[in-house]
Parts: sequence; structure tokens; C-alpha cells
Amino acid sequence: MGTRYLIDSNTVIDYIAGLHPEKALKWLNQIIDEEINVSVITKIEVLSYNPDIEDNYQILIEFFESTAVFSLTEEIVDRTICLRQKQKIKLPDAVIAATALVNELTLISRNTKDFKNIKGLEIVDPYKI
Repeated sequence: MGTRYLIDSNTVIDYIAGLHPEKALKWLNQIIDEEINVSVITKIEVLSYNPDIEDNYQILIEFFESTAVFSLTEEIVDRTICLRQKQKIKLPDAVIAATALVNELTLISRNTKDFKNIKGLEIVDPYKI
């Protein structure tokens, strides 16, 4: 098996909304067809938005039903603490980064500036594919 990925909240939202460029969309479709991985934080963030149309919320529910959602483990908690001690990073971003690091996943996010200084974290911006 090749590279495995963790999909960030903004990527899920943009993917469901069809906002990615065609090249990125094709690439994401291949990844999602193989394996969908998200942090529990992504599930919380995405499903916490007030849906404007009930159908959109149902699409999100169905998306997460077919997703591997990584819960908080002691190892992820410890890595999150370590990340926040070393640099200024928001708690949700630290949990997502720690989840990717602990599970050896490459993070897919357009929010590269908040993650760029995390040692060992591989990140791909789907808008730059």
C-alpha cells in the first residue's frame, strides 16, 4: 500500500461542495475510493456547522459513515500536548496533526500555514496539485 492520507476539515467541506479544481478532484476521488481517514476533530468541526439545506447535512452524515474516524488515544493526546508545548498552534489543528503523525498519515489540507512548522508532518494542499 502506498501513501495513506488524513483529510482535514476544510478539504472535506470543499470536496462535498465541489470546490476543488478538476485535477485535485480526480486525485481526491482516487484517495477517497481507496480509504477515507479523518480525525474525530474533523467530524466534529464539519458536522457542527448549521446546514442550510437538510440534504447537504445528510450527505455529510453519509460521508462520515463510510469514513475511518480516528478517535483520541493516549498517544494522540500526548503528541498533541507536545506539539502545543513546542509551538503556537490551535488545539483542533494540533489534534489533527498529532493524529496524522501517530498514524503515519499524510495530511490533506489547504491550511498549510498552520501546519508547516510541524516536524515530520507531511502535508499536501489539494489546490496545488
